[in-house]
Amino acid sequence: MKVIAIIISYLIGSISTAYLIVKHTKGVDIRTVGSKNAGATNVKRIAGTGPAIAVLILDILKGVIAVFLGRWIGGPILSLWCGVAVIIGHNWPLFFGLKGGKGTATSLGVIWSVTTWESFIITVIGIATIAITKHVSLGSIVVAPLFPILVTFHRKSFFYSIFAIILMFMTLFRHKENIKRILQGKEPKLGEEKKRVR
Repeated sequence: MKVIAIIISYLIGSISTAYLIVKHTKGVDIRTVGSKNAGATNVKRIAGTGPAIAVLILDILKGVIAVFLGRWIGGPILSLWCGVAVIIGHNWPLFFGLKGGKGTATSLGVIWSVTTWESFIITVIGIATIAITKHVSLGSIVVAPLFPILVTFHRKSFFYSIFAIILMFMTLFRHKENIKRILQGKEPKLGEEKKRVR
């Protein structure tokens, strides 16, 4: 049952809400327009605020559902691996040619469901970073290495530290192009939206 829970979590993550919503509303593949990322920020650029909010909420819910599935079937430790699995599914979705998003919203859903004050701290810092710099991606990049530090400091279980480190590396790997553009001063800021698909 534990292996099945992890597989189900991966499959839940593989449901690309950004692709499905933009395909339904605009008739285009979100992965071929704008920043070509299947995430809420790119959905806002291409389809508007409403669809972007829907994608954000649904992607967060994917993380929450996977964690609670793992907790229900096998307890706290299994919930961590289900959380990792759902993010992997979001980033590399089975149903969409392994080409998905960057996992930020789904990671938030997982982190909020697994931790308490750690999730609050990184959420506040992430939002503050975005508000100050106007770079959405930088919020994820900044808090990614902070999360395992907070988890290791507060929690005694070795598994939580490993879980947090895995999430950090996945986040930084998926944002490697953003990191390059930020260093080059070429990363688009919030509000610098590309033309929407009509």
